[in-house]
Amino acid sequence: MASIDNETGRGFMAFRWRHGLLAIAGLAASLSHAQPYPNRPLRIIVPYPPGASVDFTARLMGGRMSEAFGQPVVIDNRGGAGGVIAADLAARAVPDGYTLFFGTPAALCISPAVRLKVPYDTQRDFAPITRVVVNSQILVVLPSFPANSVAELVKVAKAKPGQLSYASVGIGSPQHLGLELLKHRAGIDVVHVPYKGGGLAMPDVLAGRVQVYMGSIPGILPLVKQGKLKVLGVAGLERVNVLPNVPTIAETVPGYEFVGTWYGMLTQAKVDRAIITRLNQVLTAALQSEDVRQTLISQGSEPRPMSVEDFTKFVRTDCPNWARAVKLAGIKPE
Repeated sequence: MASIDNETGRGFMAFRWRHGLLAIAGLAASLSHAQPYPNRPLRIIVPYPPGASVDFTARLMGGRMSEAFGQPVVIDNRGGAGGVIAADLAARAVPDGYTLFFGTPAALCISPAVRLKVPYDTQRDFAPITRVVVNSQILVVLPSFPANSVAELVKVAKAKPGQLSYASVGIGSPQHLGLELLKHRAGIDVVHVPYKGGGLAMPDVLAGRVQVYMGSIPGILPLVKQGKLKVLGVAGLERVNVLPNVPTIAETVPGYEFVGTWYGMLTQAKVDRAIITRLNQVLTAALQSEDVRQTLISQGSEPRPMSVEDFTKFVRTDCPNWARAVKLAGIKPE
């Protein structure tokens, strides 16, 4: 009997010990949940390598978020595969508000349109927080090119069908789609020469081996300021602050509705709405501050924050626009 009592006693103590540990763990989780957000470092996954315009803007936003929250914000660069690698990593992260995605149309809209399958669904897996900036594309040529406007470029191209060429940073890139839309709307025949990145395309543009190029303002603006390239038009819905006298392509070519590239902050779809609202408030305040605005504008970016609701609607309507541009360019998903 004594041995049975001892075994029973030991079992009871083990039972109490296990339940005590569970109670402590539950209390710790409850206290952690009760602490104000955020109570530990945040991570922003960026779909481009360090040094790119996307990376610069993400780090600028991360710095302001760190100041507002009093927590470190880590930039996690995961370039490659048209943003798919980064987007997949962000979509699969724990939905606790501590992993954010600095998204662009390439990862969220274009890659799903040019690939037969991507491991995420933009509308289902992501919760938009706010749009950060719009980076309009600009149409450029060499200073010696015999056109000083989009209208004159169209005239030259129609006089020489198939004899002019344009460079892009790759098939399915925003630059490629923007120029294919121009070709379609203006009724011109210009040969597409795809390159694996702007670093490879630009030497041929500057040497005159290809005559036309479209790229984002942050990457091209230095060459424009140096007088090495001439701007013919802005591929956006509005003129831009840094080039106020340059008309949009749409002012010359009716139906050219091309928003251009944009950067936005997103997180996982299951993140608590209160956290998303808080993030939107902090990012919007940062983008409305004069020093951040001037820093971005000087780089050629237009600060354009949105409410959570408006940015959600924007992503929902903009991605189909990119998908239509992909079809217009004759790109078949692979």
